[in-house]
Amino acid sequence: MSTSYVVFDHPITACAQVAATIADLIRERAAQGRRAVLGLATGNTPLPLYQELIRLHREEGLSFKNVISFNLDEYLGLEPGHPESYHTFMRRNLFDHIDMLPENNHLPSGTVSLDEIPAHCAAYEAAIRHAGGIDYQILGIGRTGHIGFNEPGTPITSRTQRVHLDEITRQDAAPAFGGILHVPTHAITMGCGTILEARTIALLAWGARKASIVREALEGLVTDRISASFLQNHPAATFILDREAAAELQG
Repeated sequence: MSTSYVVFDHPITACAQVAATIADLIRERAAQGRRAVLGLATGNTPLPLYQELIRLHREEGLSFKNVISFNLDEYLGLEPGHPESYHTFMRRNLFDHIDMLPENNHLPSGTVSLDEIPAHCAAYEAAIRHAGGIDYQILGIGRTGHIGFNEPGTPITSRTQRVHLDEITRQDAAPAFGGILHVPTHAITMGCGTILEARTIALLAWGARKASIVREALEGLVTDRISASFLQNHPAATFILDREAAAELQG
């Protein structure tokens, strides 16, 4: 049985609902003197969500001082200040506009040396556990069906690790990098097993280009060829879709 999905007329409407859910979690935890732990994603898909969270902070007083975040991934070989690094992306699109404490923002390093990667990945996993696990994980879905950078063939039990990026993924990133020759070939990503331990998961997908892979992930076989299909067996995962992304669903 596939996981649930909700269809909205527009990504902005969808993201307003997701942001409201996140805001409720943050405020509930703050009232309890506890921290909320968010898993964050990059790319164009979550931008309307981050814009709404910024609005809630600026206009409705939502504070992020009790929030800890863990990003899904980072390109290997990019300095934090590189314009296409995910460190830069998160600062530009969220962190610089809210009151989240800098020490509570966690992203994998893109500059860790090859021999230090295993220890770095283990430390990232340990930091997530130390924070109490991820309460609410935001995901996108790539054209290969990946969540994070868990490309086809990644096992469901995988943990944070170095991965080789699929050529489709690199082609999709090529315009931002000024050509595929400039796109990194590797990344560090949370593993499928790491992601699936989040208590609640929201996968966001917009537009007709995502319709086919959304159908496969939601209604096809659960397979390591499409890591997003693993969400079918998660107890609290929901696909948040616009009408174009949902157009090929049968159920």
